Amino acid sequence: MQKFNIPNTDLVASHIGFGCMNLGGQWHRQPYTAEERNRAIAAIETAYECGINFFDHADIYVFGKSEQIFSEIWQIHPNLRDDIILQSKCGIRFPDDPEKGLPGRYDFSFEHIVTSVENILDRLKVDNLDILLLHRPDPLMEPEEVAKAFFALRSSGKVRHFGVSNFTAGQIALLQSYIDQPLIVNQVELNLLHSHLINEGVVFNQNNANARFTDGTLDYCRLHKMFIQAWSPVAQGAILRDSSEVNEPHLKATTALVQQLAEAKQT
Repeated sequence: MQKFNIPNTDLVASHIGFGCMNLGGQWHRQPYTAEERNRAIAAIETAYECGINFFDHADIYVFGKSEQIFSEIWQIHPNLRDDIILQSKCGIRFPDDPEKGLPGRYDFSFEHIVTSVENILDRLKVDNLDILLLHRPDPLMEPEEVAKAFFALRSSGKVRHFGVSNFTAGQIALLQSYIDQPLIVNQVELNLLHSHLINEGVVFNQNNANARFTDGTLDYCRLHKMFIQAWSPVAQGAILRDSSEVNEPHLKATTALVQQLAEAKQT
């Protein structure tokens, strides 16, 4: 597995990261089962044996169970923490949190960010995160509150580096103007079936509706040495399907290409 240095950090990450969203089993609030625990442990071990050292979480994944179940790995491999990069995300609140009747929303308040990180660390059973991302843009964000939270978390040693997820260039620039530490990551959906991030730079000034909504997010990230993380890089498995079983022309062509590449690379 090839690795690279994440710009503006001393972190060396595998080119492929492990997304932990579904490690916690079913999306309900019941405890995970012994079988789900064993499957999670096997998945983590297999990923690490393949050279993956980057593990991505979020506080909302399976209502926190994905982080809880991940912490089971320390019982078997107590020294693994020193060899991996842990990233998590916060900022999304489910409906009825913390009181019944409240809507689902985004929350970048100082209190919510700091409390979220403390809960993340408790679930993961670790002292710190290597990277914390703001999960999705909060239109009511007060950058001063985010900056205050980041400063407190960094000063206390609970988070080493910060980034964002699903942010536009303008949203990143606004937040960065309040923070004295570089934002190092923008995690966005990117795969062969969802390539808008790349397409927007190609269709600029063309006569179609999509071309009118380009903001240069990819260029901004490259210019400021923010590393792009692709979430759902295989389109939830859609592009890994056998092309002979696919009828939709565009998807059929894409899956056939992926099969050809896999055979050529013997993967």
